[in-house]
Amino acid sequence: MKFRFCMLVCFFCAMVFVGLGAPTQAQDKSKSKIVSSFSPEQRKEVQEMIGSYLRANPEIILESVRAMQQREQDQEKQQGLQNLVAYRELILNDPTSPVGGNPKGDVTVVEFFDYNCGYCKRVFPTLKKLMAEDKNLRVVFKEFPILSPQSELAARAALAAWRQDKTKYMEIHSLFIELKGGFTESRILRLATKMGLDIKQLKIDMRSSTMNKVINGNRQLAQQLGISGTPGFIIGNRIVPGAVDLATLKALIAEARKG
Repeated sequence: MKFRFCMLVCFFCAMVFVGLGAPTQAQDKSKSKIVSSFSPEQRKEVQEMIGSYLRANPEIILESVRAMQQREQDQEKQQGLQNLVAYRELILNDPTSPVGGNPKGDVTVVEFFDYNCGYCKRVFPTLKKLMAEDKNLRVVFKEFPILSPQSELAARAALAAWRQDKTKYMEIHSLFIELKGGFTESRILRLATKMGLDIKQLKIDMRSSTMNKVINGNRQLAQQLGISGTPGFIIGNRIVPGAVDLATLKALIAEARKG
């Protein structure tokens, strides 16, 4: 009887408490071995024991879920940092990605953004100020429309403007990021007309397969880097989510400049 009780306790601990840590192949094999050593009646008894324990201590489940979520986040972050090295050239020097600031700057800030993102709108004046103050700063803009079809429409127009006349990109980017209200094709084309862009060509480029490739490529790259929201920045060897403030951006740029 005493032996049976001890075995039940071992099984109980294996099933409940081992699951709270990061599972290993050895742990999985150990648990399988323990489970197979019990009769159906014993397994039922242990299941009832576990059920009673978890009902009396529901925080165990929450703790396990949090631990699992943290493990997944840590793994995604680590994979993102590895891909930051693997995709370095695509991140920094993709010719389809618009560039602002000093194209030959010694430090590059990469921003994944959406024109309908309130946080992107909030951080833009900060980024604009940095480009004005730091004459050796290069900024790469990754059009990353994830919030709505209107976001993608605006991204296609901005990329088409970059393709047509690279000197016009910062103007249209500024207009779009500061724009209040939604994006429609007619509204976009009116703004582009005032900028002196070739509207016929712009409409062709907006609908081209090239734009599909660029936008889908940015989405895939963001996924590889673990960037799921906007804005998302890459500065040096860091992936920085969210609308960071001026002091933080300056510190990260200074860190990257030191190498």
